[in-house]
This record gives sequence, structure tokens and C-alpha cells, in this order.
Amino acid sequence: MKQATDGRRNGQVAADLAVGQRLRALRYERGLSLKAVAGGAGLSIGYLSQVERGLSSPSLRVLTQVADLLGVGLAALFGGQEGPEADGIVTRAGERAALTLWRAGISKQLLTQGDGALSLFLMQLAPGASTGDEALVHDGEEAGLVMEGALVLRVEDATAELGPGDSFRFASRRPHRYRNPSPDRPALVLWVNAVSRA
Repeated sequence: MKQATDGRRNGQVAADLAVGQRLRALRYERGLSLKAVAGGAGLSIGYLSQVERGLSSPSLRVLTQVADLLGVGLAALFGGQEGPEADGIVTRAGERAALTLWRAGISKQLLTQGDGALSLFLMQLAPGASTGDEALVHDGEEAGLVMEGALVLRVEDATAELGPGDSFRFASRRPHRYRNPSPDRPALVLWVNAVSRA
């Protein structure tokens, strides 16, 4: 593979390409143009095109905005979710779909299958990882349990630092962001997203 000019490693390029291809497939399935999706998500057409081609690494905020606009949960961007288990009830540890947001230092493993309203993730935040300065706002509801490390969660004007055993729940339409405050320890969070289906 030709060396990436922006310093991405092969695994990062592959992760960006996989997400981009899934976004494009979902957009095509809905018969939407680049212009319509970019405009609805507040993005430039050029940037969205680069994301779809795997040339740009989208932030979690961008992914949730586009998924929201496409009427799907974040889990739909993982792709390849269907495992060999009957009816998609069981997901084996070695068969989890994953989404890596390498610029943010966040990786998510999808623990559930299918396109239902409820998705369960095992999320790891590298030391200092963050969703960024801009808040996330999208449809649905979320909840979680901090399993290891620490998580600073900001929902609107309320900020809380959570440790192992602490849990949370909030409506996803409330502006929110989160980060791992530790400079040397990763955080592990069991995270649930539920989206409303019209």
C-alpha cells in the first residue's frame, strides 16, 4: 500500500476506509446525495467526500451527526455485524465488530448484532482521549458503567468524574462530551446507546 501522506499507519488508513465505505453504502441505500447529507450534517461536501473515501478521519461528533441524519445508530457504522449465531442473539468475543477513532484515542467494540434500537459497546479510551471540545448531540438515550480507569462526563453544564463501578444515564439530545483524565491509564466503559425508531 502506498504510504499515507498524512502520517497515518496502515491500520489507521484501513479503519478510516472501512467507516467511509459504510457511510457511503448507507447514504446510497437511502438515495441521498453528498450535498444533502453534508448540508444536513453541517459539513462541506468536499470533507464528507474525503471521509467516504477514507482520506479523512472523522471525529465521533461527525459520525454521530451523519448517523443521526441517516436515521441509524452509531452501531450501523461498524458494518459486518452479522455473526454465525442463530438470529443474531449471541456475539462471540472473537467476532466483535470494532470502530477505531484513532485521532481521538477511542476504540469501540460492538457487543450486540443487528440494527435494533439498542446497542451495547465496550469502549476503551486511551490516556488523555477525548471526544473533543464540541459537544455531541443526537437522537436517543445513553447509559454506561465505568469498568476501569476514570471518565469525566459533561452533560450540558454538569460535569462528573466517574471511577470503576460508577454509572450514568442521559438523553442523547442533551449536549455531552467525555474524556479520560488520566495521563497514563486507559479507561474501559460499558456503554449503551438506544435510538428511537420512527
